[in-house]
Amino acid sequence: MSRLVRPREGRLLAGVCAGIAARFSTSVTAVRILTLIGLVFFGLSFWIYLVLWILLPDEV
Repeated sequence: MSRLVRPREGRLLAGVCAGIAARFSTSVTAVRILTLIGLVFFGLSFWIYLVLWILLPDEV
């Protein structure tokens, strides 16, 4: 397994969903859809995304 980082390629906004998808070897589309569902129904995913954007390092 790789480290959890924000990749330089495949980003739409900050690369958080792309980084999570790469780390867990899953589809980035699935992660983005789950993030969107979490945002619409719970609102908490916005704050989680924002914190991860700040804390996760860029890919070197």
